[in-house]
Amino acid sequence: MKKILLLNGPNLNLLGEREPQIYGSTTLKDVEANLLKICATNSIEFVGFQSNHEGELIDKIQELRADLTGLIINPAGLSHTSVALRDCLATVACPKVEVHITNIHAREPFRHHSYVSGVVDCVICGAGVMGYELGLKWVLGKI
Repeated sequence: MKKILLLNGPNLNLLGEREPQIYGSTTLKDVEANLLKICATNSIEFVGFQSNHEGELIDKIQELRADLTGLIINPAGLSHTSVALRDCLATVACPKVEVHITNIHAREPFRHHSYVSGVVDCVICGAGVMGYELGLKWVLGKI
């Protein structure tokens, strides 16, 4: 069976609560429920995972990488700091999408560079939580 992994990094467990003027009121559970519905309609297994810990994200990628048909990741703040996460993502052969809820290029200068962008196939930023659905639709188009 085809399998798509949605990974969310630090603080995204607070989506819907944290700075709603920037990130909106949709929760991570809402995002995951929407993607699960789309995957189920397409007979694809959906796995959602969030962690505030870099190593746990890396462990999840390593655990599932051989079985993945697609990967969607919002690395959050780790985008700008984690070479280890970038290196792990480079080992995944399936289509990969990096999603950012806000336009990281219109924010503070330290957010303008993402280590992850160089090892994914598609980057979506600034589309709000709709970016997750756009990322999933892009992956579906590739598989």
